[in-house]
Amino acid sequence: MKGELRMENKKTPLLQIKDMSISFFQGKDRKDGIKAVKGISFDVMEGEIVGIVGESGSGKSVTSLSIMGLLAANGAITGGSVFFDGKEITHFTDKQYQNIRGKEMSMVFQEPMTSLNPVLTIGYQVEEMLLLHTEMTKKEREEAMIQILTEAGLPDAAGLLSKYPHELSGGMRQRVMIAMAMILKPKLLIADEPTTALDVTIQAKILSLLKKMNETYGTTIILISHDLGVIKSICSRAVVMYQGEIVEEQDTASLFANPQKEYTKKLLSAASGTAAIETEFTKEEGQTLTAAAIETEEILTVKDLRVYYEEKKKRIFEKRKKKEAVKGVSFQLYEGEILGIVGESGCGKSSLAKALVNLQKEVEGSIHTSVKQPQMVFQDPYGSLNPSKKIGWLLEEPLRLKKVAKEERVKKVEKILKDVGLPTEYADRYPNELSGGQRQRIAIALAVILNQKLIVLDEPVSALDVTVQAQILELLLRLRKEYRLSYVFISHDLSVVRKLCDRVLVMYDGHIVESGDTTTIYQTPQHPYTKKLLAAVLS
Repeated sequence: MKGELRMENKKTPLLQIKDMSISFFQGKDRKDGIKAVKGISFDVMEGEIVGIVGESGSGKSVTSLSIMGLLAANGAITGGSVFFDGKEITHFTDKQYQNIRGKEMSMVFQEPMTSLNPVLTIGYQVEEMLLLHTEMTKKEREEAMIQILTEAGLPDAAGLLSKYPHELSGGMRQRVMIAMAMILKPKLLIADEPTTALDVTIQAKILSLLKKMNETYGTTIILISHDLGVIKSICSRAVVMYQGEIVEEQDTASLFANPQKEYTKKLLSAASGTAAIETEFTKEEGQTLTAAAIETEEILTVKDLRVYYEEKKKRIFEKRKKKEAVKGVSFQLYEGEILGIVGESGCGKSSLAKALVNLQKEVEGSIHTSVKQPQMVFQDPYGSLNPSKKIGWLLEEPLRLKKVAKEERVKKVEKILKDVGLPTEYADRYPNELSGGQRQRIAIALAVILNQKLIVLDEPVSALDVTVQAQILELLLRLRKEYRLSYVFISHDLSVVRKLCDRVLVMYDGHIVESGDTTTIYQTPQHPYTKKLLAAVLS
């Protein structure tokens, strides 16, 4: 019978992808589309946790969006079939998808802050699925919301309902997204990079939560990630994608122990660090640049810095309460040094970064630099690049503000594009026409183009896959040498910090609890929190 998939085997897959191709088109005629996925096939059994891995642009996220019926308007499944729970859903209408989306299949996205509506309370957003798909009373809905938020490991679930997304930490927002996706106990949960922006301790908790949902409710999970440690930790099977194709599929243990394809070997090599950051710079100089080992001047001096932010008023006549995010920290950064700052979500590291570049209003203490305004590179370049302007215009803007002549601006833009490893013709492209790694190169180019010597990098590689991540880290090291730069490098990824940074500051609850050269901190940590952080790193 058409539209039904019948098999004698009782273990019918919950999801079947058969020879699926996906293309994106420009213009209304839908000709000459760009093929993003090229005839892939794989099954996902009921109750299974399957990982999909691959670098940026491999087609893994596009595949997940096609399953959910969430492809962009210019994208379409152009070949093959998708079967879910025995029914073909390849060409479901929006209305047909609405009937199963949230109820039978749900999705958790990488960045919950962009997925959650900032002007609506958590309660309003979690309740929406219940209003759409159930006939529960208001009291029943409230009880269901409190139960799922509690199961997601969120404290004071009842009080959380009246809060807004910005009042929650990154880890809490991701738990809310998982609770929203799970509130109707769907058969399939697709988690697209759910732990990418989270520190290792929160990452482990989110993965534990997904595993718990799988075991408690039998939820089938597709986990998409560029982090092979994440895949190894909870997935029974892994699908490896490259340039829109599946290049390898094995059970997880076999894949890690005995990869068959060269691309998989390359991915595993990059993840283990053997392929990462092997630049001429590290080969030549190779030593950590601790204050004791180098004779350079301080480029940044921070003394007793305190950073505050105001909590949202719950009542109209209530006074705004100040909360201390950074609690009297002091440190120095030396010329040519890379100083790493690590700590879990909510520890104050991003508040500190914003204070260093004068983006935080409520500060006490002193920040002294021997250079002009420090520059900042953010975690998500797509959110910090104006989508309506071409790359050339964006790169020219800081030069334009400095009254640099047009001819000189064009020359500088061409040079900086070459310096960050991009063709000069990219000046004529828009941000959405670039990959995540290419956009991050543009963000770094923006920070360097005015020849500023101090750059603060806030999670600059956390959203990138391991191969692109290694390329960006190599770029940062090369630019440090060529432009004589100093970096404050903020990251939750302890393996990246270990490879890149000369010294490390460990933050907890707004304080620096330990500091020292990288080798010493990693080999002989002294503070219990540092030991806990290092122990939480996924192997």
